[in-house]
Amino acid sequence: MDKKEKKSLPELRTYTVEQIAVMLNIGRTTAYQLVKQEEFRIVRIGNAIRVSKKSFDEWLESLEL
Repeated sequence: MDKKEKKSLPELRTYTVEQIAVMLNIGRTTAYQLVKQEEFRIVRIGNAIRVSKKSFDEWLESLEL
């Protein structure tokens, strides 16, 4: 496949809990606790949890760091 045939992936609209843990430099357990506190919107697909990128980014921006 040459460069012209390469298709770009769409921009992510959700994060996994593991991705949030990495971005915040926290453990997985703490990231799951944030999800349980309903700090941002989530979608459950079977056992998988996906966090809305928009709601997570808005929540993060609202924090006074």
